[in-house]
Amino acid sequence: MARTAGKNAADWPLRWDLLLRYRLIEVIALWEGRLTTNHLMRAFGIGRQQASKDINTYLADYGPGNLVYDRFLKGYRPAKGFRPVFTRGVADEYLQMMHTREDLACSLESLTVREFNTEVLLPPARDLRPEVLRPVLQACREKKRVEIEYASLANPEPEFRVIQPHTVVHTGFRWHVRAWCEKNGDFRDFVLSRISDRPELVLPADHGVEDDAAWCARVDVRLTPDPRLNDAQRALIARDYGMARQQLKIETRGALVSYLLQQLRVDLPAEQRSPQAQQIVVQNLQDIQRWVTMAD
Repeated sequence: MARTAGKNAADWPLRWDLLLRYRLIEVIALWEGRLTTNHLMRAFGIGRQQASKDINTYLADYGPGNLVYDRFLKGYRPAKGFRPVFTRGVADEYLQMMHTREDLACSLESLTVREFNTEVLLPPARDLRPEVLRPVLQACREKKRVEIEYASLANPEPEFRVIQPHTVVHTGFRWHVRAWCEKNGDFRDFVLSRISDRPELVLPADHGVEDDAAWCARVDVRLTPDPRLNDAQRALIARDYGMARQQLKIETRGALVSYLLQQLRVDLPAEQRSPQAQQIVVQNLQDIQRWVTMAD
């Protein structure tokens, strides 16, 4: 978040609800082009007077000149010199808001939070139970060993394992925990939906996040348009991904490289897919090959 010039830390709004409202003001105005008090009223359950006050306070104290009232639109639109204060002005922020709307709409059918003209396709929910996640997170916080009953593709019959977890990860499709495996003697990824019992905390752990070389390693994955495409097609793909000179660098952890490649659908060799389906390839595949692993 970028602070407004001249604002002292003491003047900055620290209340979480206000920060969320100001973020919504910027996201809606920038990406939908029309902000009204109804947006704030529906999102936060506040009255029209409070919603109007929030917009006016935002304009007076934090984003002067960012919004212009348009009588034709009957709402505020972003000014030509719009500069975000509470957001970064990137599309992911709008996508996150759309995901939240869709999730709430699916959970609470009577709640009117969806907007017209936008739709989000959510991946199927994986089987993650609170009885599994709570003790695993507690073990991460308290640096404890955990005894679990676990099934994997290599061993589909559940067996008891003792792991030393340090971080819970969501890859965009499923949840896993990064942990030292006492059976195999190395750090591995354990899919949380494959833990069939209630994890039991036992002795203190002696392998922490600082010992996990693959987790601590920072790896650059470099993407480029599929070279099998023609010049015009490669230029189009480069624009889709916001590439500079037809290159895009994504920094991630060594332990997460495989999941990033899966997300980008470049985890298979390019020759196994058509260039129109592949679209992008990993430019430095040989450099990152050592980090390509699979969950246990």
